[in-house]
Amino acid sequence: MKIEAHTVNDYLNAIPIDRREAFGKLREVILQNKPEELEETLSYGMIGYVVPHSIYPDGYHCNPKLPLPFINIASQKNYIALYHSGIYANKGLYNWFVGEYAKHTDAKLDMGKSCVRFKKVDTIPFDLIGELVKKMTVEEWIACYESAIKK
Repeated sequence: MKIEAHTVNDYLNAIPIDRREAFGKLREVILQNKPEELEETLSYGMIGYVVPHSIYPDGYHCNPKLPLPFINIASQKNYIALYHSGIYANKGLYNWFVGEYAKHTDAKLDMGKSCVRFKKVDTIPFDLIGELVKKMTVEEWIACYESAIKK
């Protein structure tokens, strides 16, 4: 399910009613815990938290006109998704998250490379997501990103 939106508010207004409250809370947790330098925007058809060109002028290597993505959230067809590039790129952060997950929810972890899928909105571990968002600074993300793309 792709939400057609031109602004963050458009995206939020298009989320199905049964997910709106949980999605809004997830967004608030990210906004309250994200590094100050990250900007909220639409990114790849989702709500994204990106490193602006003013901080990282090179932009995203796939399309340098776009700012460097870091975190995205999306309302997909059957779940709410959290995409966190740090858990994909940093094995230590990944291991920490996987180890902590069961301490915060009874739901089984449903995770891809950078995507954590929440099929039941009442099982989203908001406190853990807040901790995750605080775990990596913008400087650490840029260093991690550059070490991966410059190999």
